[in-house]
Amino acid sequence: QVQLQESGPGLVNTSQTLSLTCIVSGESMINYFPFTWIRQSPGKGLEWIGYIEWYGRTSYSPSLESRTSISRDASKSQITLQLRSVTPEDTAVYFCASLQNWSPLYWGPGTQVTVSS
Repeated sequence: QVQLQESGPGLVNTSQTLSLTCIVSGESMINYFPFTWIRQSPGKGLEWIGYIEWYGRTSYSPSLESRTSISRDASKSQITLQLRSVTPEDTAVYFCASLQNWSPLYWGPGTQVTVSS
């Protein structure tokens, strides 16, 4: 059974760097599939942040690319998101998901991040 679980600080201050972790369990998926980060701000739809392929290549949303880094550690079955210089506009629920045929397949439950001004 495949499971994804996000974790993070919950509350960060403006201008700080947000770091979130997604633990992937089941079927060694981290070694074969790309993973993505997606967020949903209050009252808004889902926003794609970026993805990382199993061999490490990354791609980011143009609107977030200058502030975003996604990495993976297969030994820990872990995908990490870093978002630099956060503002209250980055307040959202952040999700990690596995990609299959470039569509999200398995999702984590999400983690709430609030950026204080």
